[in-house]
Order: sequence, then structure tokens, then C-alpha cells
Amino acid sequence: MRSPTDPASAPNTAGTPLPSRDNAALAALAPWPDPQANKYTRGKLSLVAGAAAYPGAACLAGAAAERAGAGYTEVFCAGESLLAVRSFRPSLVARDWREWHPARQEARCADRTGACVIGCGFDGDARQRELVAETVRAATGPVLIDGGAIGLMADKAGQRLARERAERGVGPLVLTPHGGEAARLARGAELEGALGGPELAVGLARAYRALIVLKGPITFIADAEGIVETMGRGTAALAKAGTGDVLAGIIGALLAQGLAPRDAAALGCALHAEAGRAAAQELTEICVSAEDVIAALPQAVRAIVGAH
Repeated sequence: MRSPTDPASAPNTAGTPLPSRDNAALAALAPWPDPQANKYTRGKLSLVAGAAAYPGAACLAGAAAERAGAGYTEVFCAGESLLAVRSFRPSLVARDWREWHPARQEARCADRTGACVIGCGFDGDARQRELVAETVRAATGPVLIDGGAIGLMADKAGQRLARERAERGVGPLVLTPHGGEAARLARGAELEGALGGPELAVGLARAYRALIVLKGPITFIADAEGIVETMGRGTAALAKAGTGDVLAGIIGALLAQGLAPRDAAALGCALHAEAGRAAAQELTEICVSAEDVIAALPQAVRAIVGAH
């Protein structure tokens, strides 16, 4: 029998992806809080995001993380973005990203679950490159790289950082590229240009020693062992700016609550897609925005997971 954390009884080869998990398998992953839980035991997410030009990305990812169950979401952003983040959602703890020191942060929380998401709303300057490198090197918990930080990994230096992290045996690395970002990662790793779909996802997973969530109308979740899962619940309603930040926040929150990377990606992608569908049912595919996807997450949880 297949367990919820092992969608296949044996590894498949790249190019023959596994089907999406059904609701029963996904429901078994839901991180329902213990009756004795507190905000720290429910998982702390550190979100390094929001350059001066893109504070909204930090807002969206942070709000999505809270909706997806993270007990404590701390946002490290550009100083110019602090006011926007704090006013958008007072429950988010917002700090200047000059205060982000991953090793020091994790030392304070050694007895708690947690994860880091970095890159939502990055625009690629030198300071952000330093933040990415420091995080990949020093964070020992799960790290999800999204948005502009993906481009900062898309060269030999980034590939080396990722592989050295894997060799240290610390927390897993998750990359969530859309098609254009995946092509950039592939060029950085000198992968064959003809790769596409599941083959591209596996090639990137092997090159960067990471779990790859290749986003698109059909999303492929691949690891370096060549196991690929599909997620085909997507909707054109999600083709809006900011929805990628929402997905990063959801998956990051699930990682912070202790889910294994593949499970967090599978459940996170399904919830994201289902929330998009629920929002579109009410608002139409034309009118859905990223904020609407966050608002519809409770409906997605009910649809996939059901009542506790």
C-alpha cells in the first residue's frame, strides 16, 4: 500500500510522471494543530522578501502563510517596505532585512519547527544576492527559493551553493520556478535546451540537488531521484501577478509545520489551485486576484481536507 508520503511504490523514470494525489491522500497530510499547541509549536516561517519596489510580494506571501497554518510568520524586507507590510496585516512581524541572520535566528528556535522562504519580490541587486547566499549556506531548516531569488541561483555559483548545501546534509532546498525561471536555471546549469515538462523538472532537481516545483497549467514536482508528481488542478484564474507569492507562502507554511518537502509541495499546490477555483466560482476567472486566492484558502481546505 502506498503511504501519503510516498506516492509511488517504486521510483518512476523522468518523463513518466505520477498522477496527482487524490483528496484522501492529501487530507492525511493536513497539519491539524495539537490541542496544546502554541504559536511556536505550530511552526515559525521566516520570510525574506519585498524589495523597495515590490512590498506587495512580501504582504501576499506572509498573509498566505498565516492562512496555511504557520503559527508565527516573520517578514524580513527592505526598510522602505516595512510600513506597507505592517499596515497590510498587523499580525505579521516585520523587520528590516538587515536583521536577517539565519544561523542566529535558528539558534533561538532550536527546539521548534520552522522554515524559510526567500525571494518573493526580489529584483536582483547585490544585497539580495548576499541574502540568498547567506541563507543557503547558514539556514539548517527547510529553505524555499522563489521569485527573484531564483534568478540569483541561476548560474554556476548558485548551483555550487545548492550542491554544497545538499552535501552538508542540512534542511532540504525547494525551488519554485515558473517556465521562464526554469529556463534560466537550465541555462545556468548548462542543461539541454530541448528539455521540457517533467524532464526539465528532473534535470533541474539533479543539477541543483533540490526539490523542484515547476509551475504551469500542469505543475510538476520532481526530486533528484527522478520521481515526478503532477498537479493538474490549475485554472487560468491563477494567471495573475502575485499568485506565485501566495503559493510560496503556502508551501513555506507547510514546511514550517513539519511536512516533508514533497508532501508540502503536493498539498500546497493542490490548496493553491483549489483556492483559485473557489475564487473563480464566485468572481469569475477574469476577476480573481492574488488577494482573492488567499481569502478562498479556507474553502480549499474544506474541499480537500474536510472538517477535522
